[in-house]
Amino acid sequence: MRSITVFDRRYFLKLASATPLLATIAMQDFADKALGAVKKSSRKGDIYSTIGVRSLINGRGTWTYLSGSLELPEVRAAKQAAAAHFVDIFELQHAVSRRLAELSGAEAGMVTSGAAGAMASAAAACMAGSDPARIWQLPDTTGLKHEVIMHRGRSAFDNAIRLAGGKLVLAHDEDDVRAAINENTAMIYTTSLGDTLQKLIAVAKDAKVPLLLDDAAGIPPIENLKLYSKMGADLYCFSGGKGLCGPQCSGLLLGRKDLIEAAMLNTSPWEGAVCRPMKVGKEEIMGCLAAVEAWMKMDLEALNRQWNERAVRIQKLVDTVPGVTTEIRIPEGGNRYPTLNVSWDEEAWGFTVADCDARLREGNPRIEVLTSNNPSLVPAVREGYANPKAAKRRNRIGIVSMTLQPSEDLIVGKRLRDILNQARKKA
Repeated sequence: MRSITVFDRRYFLKLASATPLLATIAMQDFADKALGAVKKSSRKGDIYSTIGVRSLINGRGTWTYLSGSLELPEVRAAKQAAAAHFVDIFELQHAVSRRLAELSGAEAGMVTSGAAGAMASAAAACMAGSDPARIWQLPDTTGLKHEVIMHRGRSAFDNAIRLAGGKLVLAHDEDDVRAAINENTAMIYTTSLGDTLQKLIAVAKDAKVPLLLDDAAGIPPIENLKLYSKMGADLYCFSGGKGLCGPQCSGLLLGRKDLIEAAMLNTSPWEGAVCRPMKVGKEEIMGCLAAVEAWMKMDLEALNRQWNERAVRIQKLVDTVPGVTTEIRIPEGGNRYPTLNVSWDEEAWGFTVADCDARLREGNPRIEVLTSNNPSLVPAVREGYANPKAAKRRNRIGIVSMTLQPSEDLIVGKRLRDILNQARKKA
């Protein structure tokens, strides 16, 4: 009788671990077939299907082109309540500013049209200030401080600064930032955190130049709302439609009161302000505030456990495919949630990550996962500084658990397992 190899034992253990999930999937498949007519008719509740658009299972994360995140129940309720009344937007923004100051420890705050809208409003505030003539002059910056130092180089979102009239000055590190500061410097922009951010804040303070921190995906944790104020950042912003789970077209800009006041004057609803097109309505304003209030009461550790459990369930199913490697980790930037990474020998299988991605997308329901490809990036964009020595990032399937809804982990796990099993057998 042939002895059992280490590989056989490992595969047996993986299969045993996945057996309860496979049994659950089998029962669900049976129920789906038995109730096929009812299930088919229930899809009429998907409003997008009425115009021929397929909704999807989102395992890629809070990407704008995939409609960000799903709003919290508290956000939907606040938006619905806000929609029932007329209100003076000037008064509303100032009242929300005071409440955001209480919650964050910053001097003031405002709701913007996303983190990019916050970048534009902040740049305009730093260039034109509160002077009506200068506000009307933008994006013409003749005679104004107009240079914005971009720490670590270009960003795919820096057009928000250029739209307001800012001239980008690239600076690789803190010493370059210090050297680039002159009489035309209006603002320093960075996405760096931790010790690097603290050093940049010190440089900005010494030069008396405002610094804007862009941490679009920085909530959760909600503690970041207070952290950057304590660190002394002049301005900092978050996206409302990512981890905050507020309105997709909202964001937060917080910081010094004089700069927030100037940002408001350079933004909608002021007619003649350069950021007038970056409008947020009463529904987005109250919805974004509701999201912040809701996060103040949430247990992030419990949520992380829940998100991790989803990733583990998918991992157990995918691990039953011989030759597949998986790991769960939390990325340092972007979507900072438990993420399952799946890889295999693409050359040996004759089956690439792009092939798998396409199969997941073409199936029913449509499933989106994270790969090195960015379908929403303008092809000509070049971010940061070119580094010829940098190793090419390994392409693999990533599944971000935070944007998966209950029971979707089993659908994703089963589909990915089936696709990879098929590909392996053909190899």
